[in-house]
Amino acid sequence: MKVQSLDLKAQYKSIKREVMSAINEVCDSQHMILGKNVTALEDELSTYAGASYGVGVASGTDAILLALMAFGVGPGDEVLTTSYTFFATAGSIARLGAKPVFVDIDPDTYNIDTNAMEAILKKRKGNRIKAIVPVHLYGQCADMRAIKILAKKYGLKVVEDAAQAIGASYHGAGAGSIGDAGCFSFYPSKNLGGFGDGGMVTTNNKKTAEKVKMLRMHGCKDRYHHRFVGIASRLDELQAAVLKVKLKYLTEWTESRIEKAATYNALFEKAGLAAIIKRPVVSEGNRHVYHQYVISASKRNGLKDHLLANGVGSAVYYPIPLHLQDCFVDLGYKKGDLPVSERAAKETLALPIYPELKRREQKYVVEQIAEFYSIR
Repeated sequence: MKVQSLDLKAQYKSIKREVMSAINEVCDSQHMILGKNVTALEDELSTYAGASYGVGVASGTDAILLALMAFGVGPGDEVLTTSYTFFATAGSIARLGAKPVFVDIDPDTYNIDTNAMEAILKKRKGNRIKAIVPVHLYGQCADMRAIKILAKKYGLKVVEDAAQAIGASYHGAGAGSIGDAGCFSFYPSKNLGGFGDGGMVTTNNKKTAEKVKMLRMHGCKDRYHHRFVGIASRLDELQAAVLKVKLKYLTEWTESRIEKAATYNALFEKAGLAAIIKRPVVSEGNRHVYHQYVISASKRNGLKDHLLANGVGSAVYYPIPLHLQDCFVDLGYKKGDLPVSERAAKETLALPIYPELKRREQKYVVEQIAEFYSIR
């Protein structure tokens, strides 16, 4: 049996007619930049996330960059974030001339460890730390209650990296609506993915939203009148049209992902793998939307090779934590500094999960894992 890590064609087939109709309408209008689809998507998605305002931008990476720019992060500043995530989080900090300060992760959720964060803040009190960028990794929110308490205590801005967590919630509050700003990605593989790059900044602060709108347009509100030095980062009208179609189905797709995760959990129990495979741990009060279903296991690389040899796709996120990347060598981190992040990089594996995945395919995945560990 062949089980793909992700099958985007199955989703597209189910909504092809609606998507092509929306694309054709944009093509016929020839209004390609910041048109009615972008405006409508900004309203619809911010409402979906539980935020007051949304600003469509060119990518999830730019969403983080622009949010930090809006809060004045720049050369000499420091920003707390996790080392175990996609590069864009720390890369956006560094692009502004600021310094990422890496924090280790919780061993169960893989999200930023707030106790470790507090220890850094206490030790470096009075320094240049200006913001916190927690990542809601794999579809589950970080401990935002503790993060907001620390942010208030130390006068820091909170920019949620919610690229993997659209539709997730923390004690009833939507991802992207809890901090000072939220950042979403519409990269095709995301739970709400476009037909290319795209992103959005969400916020409950009108002034923040207005500043991000200006920054995405070279820092101007009125044409040729530049209040700030911004960038060109607008969500395409074509992407917004596609995303508007998909957003209608997102709740249904998310519920399906949650069901698939529960199926995996049950299959691992039935196969007697519970003591060998560490399954996703969901914190109390969190709604996990399973952008990825990530297990932790010994002999991870061997398991991945075995799955591939037997037709099962899987992926490693992320094999090298950010504090050990070549481009950050000047920050002075070394192996052993963030042990939980380093262990996760060696042991975690993402299994196939998407709304169209069939139970028999999941059963086959678990059977192959059992075979690798010789469980009958």
